Amino acid sequence: MREMSLPRVVEPPQWGGLADSVYETAERTPDLVQMARRPGHDPNEWVPVTAAEFRDRVLAVAKGLLAHGIRFGDRVALMSRTREEWTVLAYALWSLGAQVVPVYPTASTDQLSWILHDAEVTAIVVENEEQVMTVGAAGDPTAGLVRIWQMDNGCLDQLAAQGYGVEDDAVRQHRMAVQPDQTAAICYTSGTTGRPKGCLITHGNLMYECDSLLADWGHILAAPGEQPSVLAFLPVAHCYGIMVVVGCVRGGVILGHQPDLSPHALLPALASFRPTSVYAVPYIFEKIYDKARRAAEADGHVRLFDRAAQTAMRYAEALEARTSGTGPGPGPALRMKHKVYDRLVYGKIRDVLGGRVRNAVSGGSTLSRQLGLFFAGAGITLYNGYGLTETTAAVTAQPVDAPRFGTVGRPLPGCTVHIARDGEVWVRGDVVFAGYLNNPKATEAVLHDGWFATGDLGHLDDDGYLVITGRKKDIIITSGGKSLSPLTLEEQLRQHPLISQCLVVGDDRPYVAALITLDPEALHHWQQLQGRTPAAPEALADDEDLRAQIRRAVNRANTKVSRAESIRAFRILPHEFSMAHGHMTPSMKLRRGAIVSAYAQDIARLYAQ
Repeated sequence: MREMSLPRVVEPPQWGGLADSVYETAERTPDLVQMARRPGHDPNEWVPVTAAEFRDRVLAVAKGLLAHGIRFGDRVALMSRTREEWTVLAYALWSLGAQVVPVYPTASTDQLSWILHDAEVTAIVVENEEQVMTVGAAGDPTAGLVRIWQMDNGCLDQLAAQGYGVEDDAVRQHRMAVQPDQTAAICYTSGTTGRPKGCLITHGNLMYECDSLLADWGHILAAPGEQPSVLAFLPVAHCYGIMVVVGCVRGGVILGHQPDLSPHALLPALASFRPTSVYAVPYIFEKIYDKARRAAEADGHVRLFDRAAQTAMRYAEALEARTSGTGPGPGPALRMKHKVYDRLVYGKIRDVLGGRVRNAVSGGSTLSRQLGLFFAGAGITLYNGYGLTETTAAVTAQPVDAPRFGTVGRPLPGCTVHIARDGEVWVRGDVVFAGYLNNPKATEAVLHDGWFATGDLGHLDDDGYLVITGRKKDIIITSGGKSLSPLTLEEQLRQHPLISQCLVVGDDRPYVAALITLDPEALHHWQQLQGRTPAAPEALADDEDLRAQIRRAVNRANTKVSRAESIRAFRILPHEFSMAHGHMTPSMKLRRGAIVSAYAQDIARLYAQ
């Protein structure tokens, strides 16, 4: 199959903008709980915020922005983690027809300088004093800034107070002028190579994306009769994170915010908030699985856990086969084993996410088939999807009650997926962006008569499910002329409990090799089980027992590819790849060029051996 499309389930918006839903919901159902916030003194306490309260807050801040000269079409940067203040500010800006320019909070001075210059930002909101210093160090591009506000200094309360004398009608007049084809956000690409480009995401893009998802998937966000709730923790500097926030506000979903993504902060927040659905990247689900297995191993129950994991995957595979018409479903013996393990193991996995989650969404990068099957068998169906910033997040998703793990689902309603002759994935639909800011050459390179060339490689199966096999620019060509995509090998290696990340190399080299990083927590756990004094990863790079563990993982991964594509050498690096060092994007994709450059000497040693 070369092309697949699905009909629309909602019509594209013909008028209005994103902020309208805030005011309309407050008018229609003022007492509806729209958000939940932590008051500060107790991290486990969540206080409800009604639609009317949220509207009043957005309106007050919008009036304050007007009082400071922010007008229709102005661009305001929001340099922040996922906080309630970000959501209030974004909707206040959209109420005025202003454009949000999201900036990742750990952006370097050079990155921030480029964004402020390229987007001609009028004002910026930051979280703290450190970020104020980053803005100041950005240099000449900051000369165009009219204002800088700081969240931790109570800037929202200050804006609300300063806008007290502004008439409500002044905001309404601005809001009424907003149309779907006008820019809502300028989202800068993660920039795995080259300088980040500003993607023009319109109000219509975000409204159609969220309304389509809510129409087809909204009913599985919670049990019947229960108001759905989502804890937003994905970076709102990324389009996926923005889509989650907008979808909750438009769909009447209780929205909470969690700024800290580290497991020790995120997992307790999930447990106390108790969401009905989770939106995350595969990394989060991998960490939950690994943590559960390590806990079982520490308690001497690892064999029980592994048997339960295998049963979960077999159970999910049987359900998948029944859905696709290729099998009868789980047999009596499998159902009985599954029921036993549900009590012993799977219930504990669900409790990590708060106990109420039965459906979750994974996006941003590739989710392995095995992980998808495990969670589905454990009672949490992962609806894996695919998209880019240029497609306003998702452009494909797993059909409700018919997920096919190992794929990224079928096109969103109203969208089309086409496989070009060279295997590149092309898409079109109302979620496709309006182009790159100030970069017509780059826009012309990817937009062709309504089609967006994604740069990803893939194929459609006989039922129209899309399988992503890699990135065009990541294809490795060895000196012997063998072409390969590193994705399969990297996915297989990351399934080993000790391995955190992997980068396969081999361009213009005689064979394929790999740079491997270790999970510090898993490594500490492994050393304890070995009865060894825990040592840091940098002290164990040449440890023979550890290398033997990794070598077995490499050998297993090599069974998935031909001999010419197999990894012949590997190097264990002393530290994980990180966003702080420019090795990863905000969506946790590896910046291959940056890593190859940073570890050039390590790569050279792989081929000198």
